[in-house]
Amino acid sequence: MGPPPSEPGADSTGPPDRQTLRLLERQLAADELVAEVAFDPDPYEPRLLRATLDRDSYPDSVTAVRLDVRWFTTGDFSIHYVESRGDDRWECRWDRHPNAHNARVHFHEPPACATVTDLDLSSLHPLDVYATAFEAVERRIRSLW
Repeated sequence: MGPPPSEPGADSTGPPDRQTLRLLERQLAADELVAEVAFDPDPYEPRLLRATLDRDSYPDSVTAVRLDVRWFTTGDFSIHYVESRGDDRWECRWDRHPNAHNARVHFHEPPACATVTDLDLSSLHPLDVYATAFEAVERRIRSLW
């Protein structure tokens, strides 16, 4: 058995927030755009919540769509949207974590997450951040049709 984990510092996201991940799992499971939700590695020690979105909402050229959610006890998070078209990906990400490239809260813009901009959210409550991300997903789906 190794040493206990050290206290998270100012440059650490900290351990996963299981309670918030479970809250977001219930929210995602109730969303009509979501086909399936699952924890990685498992529901007992979740580190990642993955939502597979319903492909029927997308044109045939989109072969898979998912939303990967990480939430930490420090309030840091990552919500990563990934659309696949064969070997090609269209993705974006809402983040709150320590970094050297932008403000703690920032957005990795589509199509490749390469451009990063500061993000000003009116609330960092998990359900409000979820709503921000899903509004963008719904706009994306409308733009594809």
